[in-house]
Amino acid sequence: MSNDMWSYVPTAGHGPDSDLTGYKVEATDGQIGKVDRHSNEVADQYIVVDTGVWIFGKEVLLPASTVTAIDNEERRILVSLTKERIKNAPEFDKEKHLGDPAYRDQLGGYYGSGH
Repeated sequence: MSNDMWSYVPTAGHGPDSDLTGYKVEATDGQIGKVDRHSNEVADQYIVVDTGVWIFGKEVLLPASTVTAIDNEERRILVSLTKERIKNAPEFDKEKHLGDPAYRDQLGGYYGSGH
């Protein structure tokens, strides 16, 4: 798994001190939720999206490389995934997963192909 997955693409518009909490997140085919938490750590950047009623309160972690654009004026993040791909992503559990290398490997396997 490449560490590039855990870094924002240069054209996304992410700044090192950006606070993305509360930003709306849009898949390629519509809105999916809001950012609940995020990481700006180099080589460990991600957003955790609370999907709300769309998938009944499921939270998913999206690697930073899936972010295609950040609109700070609209407080909106565009990602390169479809709603279906996000819906089928491994669920995020903050109590278990932040320090769990197996979870990170699972995400790498899921997002590593064709995001």
